[in-house]
Amino acid sequence: MKPLDNWFKKTVTFQGIVRLLADAVMINVALVISLVARLLWIVAIGNPEGSIDYQATLYTHVNYYTGNAWALTILCLVVFFLSGFYTYGRFYRGRYKVLVVIQASSLAFLIFGFITYLAQSDFLGIHTNILNFPRWALIMTWALSTGMLVAARAWSVIWKNVIRSESARPKRFEEEKIKKVLVIGGAGYIGSALLPKLLEAGYRVRLLDLLLYGTDPIQEWLTHPHLEIMHADFRQVEKVVQAMHDMDAVIHLGGLVGDSACALDEQLTLDINLMATRMIAEVAKGSGIGHFIFASTCSVYGASDEKLDERSELRPVSLYARSKIASEKALLKLADDRFAPVILRFSTIYGLSGRPRFDLVVNLLTAKAIVDNEITIFGGDQWRPFLHVSDAAQAIMLVLKSPLRLVRNQVFNVGSNAQNFTIRQVGEMIQKQAPSAAIVNKDENPDPRNYWVNFHKIDNILGFVPEWNVEKGIGQVIEALRSGRIGDYRDARYSNVEFLKKEGLYLLTHTEETSRAAVLFSEESIDAPAQ
Repeated sequence: MKPLDNWFKKTVTFQGIVRLLADAVMINVALVISLVARLLWIVAIGNPEGSIDYQATLYTHVNYYTGNAWALTILCLVVFFLSGFYTYGRFYRGRYKVLVVIQASSLAFLIFGFITYLAQSDFLGIHTNILNFPRWALIMTWALSTGMLVAARAWSVIWKNVIRSESARPKRFEEEKIKKVLVIGGAGYIGSALLPKLLEAGYRVRLLDLLLYGTDPIQEWLTHPHLEIMHADFRQVEKVVQAMHDMDAVIHLGGLVGDSACALDEQLTLDINLMATRMIAEVAKGSGIGHFIFASTCSVYGASDEKLDERSELRPVSLYARSKIASEKALLKLADDRFAPVILRFSTIYGLSGRPRFDLVVNLLTAKAIVDNEITIFGGDQWRPFLHVSDAAQAIMLVLKSPLRLVRNQVFNVGSNAQNFTIRQVGEMIQKQAPSAAIVNKDENPDPRNYWVNFHKIDNILGFVPEWNVEKGIGQVIEALRSGRIGDYRDARYSNVEFLKKEGLYLLTHTEETSRAAVLFSEESIDAPAQ
């Protein structure tokens, strides 16, 4: 009974009951208006000779109502509930919501019309005013009730976006204290480094993750009293709605990460990185959650010989970067007095977390140096900014704790100027700690990215200073390899792209209802201008 109780508590809310009762009233009002209109038509026009029995006609129409209102109301509410009117459906975007309302109302009335037809057919031979309703009055009832249902939901949007915006609530929003945090994709590379920091800081954390890599990355924290885990796909609207319940802030880390991983399936990348992000933000905003932190990447800068800051031109060279740019634009477009997204463009991450990765340049070259005694450098002159995974998590914590006036609707490059290096410089730093490894230079460079990034903004506004540096991170990886804590670095579970090839793509494309976000929230084009 406990799962049923939990479902009931999350699904049946006071607001949902109010909406259900309001819909029932609108259906009955439409029914009464239609019957009154039919009655007036009969009295005024239907019998010009005046031989009508007014009392009998009135009695017949009263029977029409009493014999059909209960059945029509129950049927409509059941169809509406199954269509998500009182749960996740209230977070649909405007045009799609109108379509859902019209479809659900039409379906309910078609079913009712079919039932009344069967009830009055010669086959059943009932022929009473119970489940017997005049056809054109039924059509009028459908039109009126559908119009009222659409109008009521339109008014709800107007109330939220216009009337409520004039109240004093935005000022209180600035002062709201964050206690409960939803972390989407919280069992991954950055998430497994962030989770302990959140729990140690006293936050109550709900983690929404498909757990493709299992629970090993967060094993140490599974029994923590302030941690709740929702094992679900964040493309499922219903699950996202449930996850948002009673939360104060959202940290969205989920997505396909890396150029090679995203290139495996373009549509899947768009579904996960763009469409789902848009949907998650819509649900957060609709749920009254204004604090929204989004993990982006410095890969959005692509290839440039300039020193780049947050105002620089974006020149993406991969689907991964384009999906992040489109997501940033979608989030900032949603920003208002009650919804304040913060975009964090992370440097190239290195170091170890609960879910180690060896498809990142520092970690990969270090592993090759220790295991293969070789450091292979492709090109070598391309610049990258670097950031330890623990510092990435710390930057999120800093944004979460910062006054909203400092971070709302802001884009921050996350890293430090001191950790901009060429790939060749990284190889040389690794060789200093693994002198037996030989550097092998190869002229070909399959990765065209090249960017030196300025991080003055996050330093000046938030005072962010990384605790780690690349040399220290290299030492961390070397120690883990030599101690045996990390097995074969070539194992698919340590590489996003290799894991996707091996089993991840199958899991992601065979999860129940995974594509709903792409269907419901696909208005933004990834090919829109970057700036």
